[in-house]
Amino acid sequence: MGRLQSELSKKNFTSFSQYYDYVVNDETGRAANELIDRISTNHTYFMREKEHFRFFEEQVLPYFAEHKKENSLRLWSAGCSTGEEPYTLAMILSDFESKKKVWNETKILATDISEKVLTKAELGMYTSQSVSVLPSIWRLNYMSKCEEDKFKINDSIKNKILFTKFNLMDEFPFKRRFHTIFCRNVMIYFESKTRIALVNKFYNALETGGYLFIGQSESIIRNDSAFKYIMPSVYRKV
Repeated sequence: MGRLQSELSKKNFTSFSQYYDYVVNDETGRAANELIDRISTNHTYFMREKEHFRFFEEQVLPYFAEHKKENSLRLWSAGCSTGEEPYTLAMILSDFESKKKVWNETKILATDISEKVLTKAELGMYTSQSVSVLPSIWRLNYMSKCEEDKFKINDSIKNKILFTKFNLMDEFPFKRRFHTIFCRNVMIYFESKTRIALVNKFYNALETGGYLFIGQSESIIRNDSAFKYIMPSVYRKV
């Protein structure tokens, strides 16, 4: 209610019923997008829950490199927000591939329901303070200083990522399965039934041996899915 109150005031509505009518009757879809941007929680930052990135670098990538069955590696950052997570994954991938070329193609799908954060993610521009937690070699190799207090992600990293709008409640349209899915600090906002359904959709969207990373404040109940528990907030399809 607090997040939407300003929308009511701005449009001179006196009730949420009036606002609801406005949203559902707007055939352009802009009102629905505004609603989503207002109520979505998009808090993130570089190296959030950095233990996940270390595990991805030290365990996940070497495993798929050793047990390679095809020439592509497919990752999904589900709920990518302003892009820090997929860009971090892309930089880890670039470091890994600089030592040994394993796959002909490495692609990261980065999705969010909010067009506002996707626009910022695609731009790939961040303040000096926000990128200060990253290794200095990454700032040197994968970023360019474009303003006094801004760094921009280089095209070599951007080209690994496809940003697109997607609602996790929709049916998954993907023709090929992913090797790893990151969906962190998203399901915490869902009710139990919705979480269980989404976790099982993730399971079906993963290759055998694939990993699912969720937020460290989230968990999957053993009887709710076929995922194998690996460590807190890391699960695997076996």
